Amino acid sequence: MTTTPATLIVVDDDPEIRELLVDYLGRHGYRALAAEDAGALHRLMASESPDLLIVDIMLPGDDGFTICRDIRRASDVPIVMLTASADETDRILGLELGADDYLGKPFNPRELLARIKAVLRRSRGGVAADPARARLVAFGTWRLDRMTRELIDEHDGRMPLSGADFQLLQVFLENPEQVLSREALYELTRGRPAPPLDRSIDVHVCRLRQRLGEDTHYHQLIRTVRGAGYVFTARVEALT
Repeated sequence: MTTTPATLIVVDDDPEIRELLVDYLGRHGYRALAAEDAGALHRLMASESPDLLIVDIMLPGDDGFTICRDIRRASDVPIVMLTASADETDRILGLELGADDYLGKPFNPRELLARIKAVLRRSRGGVAADPARARLVAFGTWRLDRMTRELIDEHDGRMPLSGADFQLLQVFLENPEQVLSREALYELTRGRPAPPLDRSIDVHVCRLRQRLGEDTHYHQLIRTVRGAGYVFTARVEALT
């Protein structure tokens, strides 16, 4: 049985970015289409039913805010907004107009991919076989009971997790084999952007590694990617 790939539409006036994202998302199993402005997007949506839109804020003619507002009047299709502006007001306005997530430029395509997966999971719901929804998930020699927030080792010993440790592990389990920046981890676990020069995520990762029994000199499950962030290397499987 084959699964129909999700259809994504990238709306950006920069042809290089459109080409890069269409190619990158296509290589990761999505059906990716592109539009250079609002008019092209509306023409595409006349014949397509996308699962998610990736919309740049700075566009000629109708900008990303206008597109988001107009789309929300007729559709609940998920929207991830992109912007080169560092102004937090843009982020707040985009979310108020109905965007589901927000990413600043320049960005790591892997981080965008992780955010797309997370937004699609939230919008689609899911079944028990989906690791993002299952009560029990397995990774490495561990299992996590999401209901009791306990780690279970290979001998069925249980270890309760603090709220912060549980949240961080959840983010890694939902984005396996994806490099996540410290800023992304902070925002995904706390729901707000990281303060400048904040290094608290490093402390939390170190603590989670200790909970997982990781060797201090060689980390098998959570690896540091120099200059980029962290990657969770284990395969994640649903048990129930």
